[in-house]
Amino acid sequence: MEKLAHLAGATVRTIRAYQDRGLLPRPERQGRGSHYSDAHRTRLHQIADLLDRGYTLASIKELLDAHDTGRGLGGVLGLVAEVDGPWTDEEPSRVSRSDLTARFGGTAADGAISDAVALGVLEPVPGDEDVFLVPSPQELSVAVELHAAGVPLGAITSHPRELRRQVEQIAPRFLEFTTEHVFARHLEGPHRPTDADAAEAASLSRRLRPLARQTVDVELARAMRLLAGPHLRRRLGAGDTPLPLSGTRTVPVPVQTMRAVEALVGPEHAAGFLALAAEREVHASALNHLVSSHAASGDLDEEG
Repeated sequence: MEKLAHLAGATVRTIRAYQDRGLLPRPERQGRGSHYSDAHRTRLHQIADLLDRGYTLASIKELLDAHDTGRGLGGVLGLVAEVDGPWTDEEPSRVSRSDLTARFGGTAADGAISDAVALGVLEPVPGDEDVFLVPSPQELSVAVELHAAGVPLGAITSHPRELRRQVEQIAPRFLEFTTEHVFARHLEGPHRPTDADAAEAASLSRRLRPLARQTVDVELARAMRLLAGPHLRRRLGAGDTPLPLSGTRTVPVPVQTMRAVEALVGPEHAAGFLALAAEREVHASALNHLVSSHAASGDLDEEG
C-alpha cells in the first residue's frame, strides 16, 4: 500500500478511505501479503481527476460503478471535459507591468492591478512579478477604452464585479432551460448515460455554446434601445421639460401610476419598465388577434 501511495501521489490513509467507500478494489492476497496492480494506480488517478473536476466522492462511485459494469465512463469524461473547457474563442495573452502602465496613461497603480488580479482579469505569472497572463484580451481592451473615455480606474475595476454578479444569475437560467429541454433525454434516466449518449450531449454542448452568448447580446441590445433614450432625456432635462429625441414621444402618465411603478422598480427604471410593459401588451394583442383570426377562419371552413 505504501508503494502504491508513492507511485500514485496519494497517502496510505486516502487509499484506505477509498477502499472503505468502495471506490478502490481490495488488493489481491498473495500469501501473507497484498498485491496492488497498475489497475489500482489507474483508478487512483481517475478519482483524483474527477475530484479536480468538482465531482463528489458519491458521484465518483456511481461513475466508476457504471464503468465497472460496462456502461461506459469515457463518454462521460469527454462530456465533462467539453463543459469544463473554455466557452470563448479568445486566446489568452501576456502583458508586462510597464505595458499596463502605458496603456492606462501612466496611471496603472499597484492597487488597480491588485483589483484586476482579484477579479481574474489579470493572472500573475509564477516566477515573474512584472508579467501577467490576460485570460480575456477583449476584456482588458474594454477597460483601456473606458479609461481613455475618462472613467477612473477604481470605477473600471468595480464595474465588472457588479456585472459579474448579474451575469451569474443569468447563466443558471440558461443551463436549467437547456437541461430540461435538450440534455434531459440524453443524461437522465434509471441508468447512467452510455458513451453514445454522453458523446451526443457533448456535441449539443458545442452547438449551444454560441447561442448563450448570442441570446444575451440580443436581449442586451433590446434593453439598451428601450432604456438609453429615457435615461439620456432625464440627464439632459435635469428636471425641466424632457428634450424630445428622434423616435420618442412624451406621454402623460397619472401620478399614482408613476408612484406605483417607481416603488416597484425604482425611479431610475420606471420609464424602461413602462416601455417594456407597453411593448408586452402590444405583442400580446397581436398574438390574440392572430389566434382569433385563425379560429374565425376555421369556423368558416367548417360551415363551408
